Amino acid sequence: MSFMWVLFAFGSAFFAGITAILAKCGIKNTDSDVATAIRTIVVLAFSWLMVLISGSFSTIIVLDTKTWVFLVLSGLSTGASWLCYFKALQLGDINKVVPIDKSSTVLTILLAFIFLGEKITLINTAAIILIGVGTFLMIEKKKSATSGNSKGRMWLIYALLSTVFASLTAILGKVGIDVVESNLGTAIRTCVVLIMAWLIVLIKRKQSAVKNISSKELIFICLSGLATGGSWLCYYKALHDGLASVVVPIDKLSILVSIAFSYFVFKERLSKKSALGSCLIVAGTLVMLI
Repeated sequence: MSFMWVLFAFGSAFFAGITAILAKCGIKNTDSDVATAIRTIVVLAFSWLMVLISGSFSTIIVLDTKTWVFLVLSGLSTGASWLCYFKALQLGDINKVVPIDKSSTVLTILLAFIFLGEKITLINTAAIILIGVGTFLMIEKKKSATSGNSKGRMWLIYALLSTVFASLTAILGKVGIDVVESNLGTAIRTCVVLIMAWLIVLIKRKQSAVKNISSKELIFICLSGLATGGSWLCYYKALHDGLASVVVPIDKLSILVSIAFSYFVFKERLSKKSALGSCLIVAGTLVMLI
């Protein structure tokens, strides 16, 4: 059995980690919903380019109703996760938001057991505990001065919602790409996200904010879209060929990339407690690969 899907999973983690940094740079003054809608255009173009390169477009006519349903549902979950994630990034620190988002690993493993029949062994259980405890330590690390009021806690609510939708995305995506080439599945899913993102912008009447985006932030938004495109293509290729319960934990190693870049770019430092949490998350992920 080829394990190339493991390399794709690590590639997904790298690009996902960069995405968080680039997105944070691009939403300092730009509304997160508008930024999400714009970056989705970049991801969409990137995704369909890969479909054309791989020559999988012709297979779209053989997709059955079940596949279409799960691809659309996965796209809706992805869109919801994106909107919540980038809103959380705008309101909170990367070192707060990213660990919570990565805790979707535990929920995904449980859902993979329930719906996909992927086994949970003693080793998996140990990994879940390590990841869970590590995430808790990192979440507890930074509490802002405003955490006592509802506005200060909004980033946490959005981050938790992002986690739930991210887990649903992995499960629905796994079911939806069993019989579809991964690049094509990613492109179709991105179409759903694009429609959803711009509907949110139009419903909230934020379209006028597009012309007010500075050129600098627009560049970072587009770069984050390219990074997301790279992460997605690697992620769904890995999901297509490998186990969801292994791919998802590897993908969550993007937390290390985000932490490293946030230190150099935003000067966000880790305390000893938070550093221990990150080590536990990595240890749990590596145990999951056994």
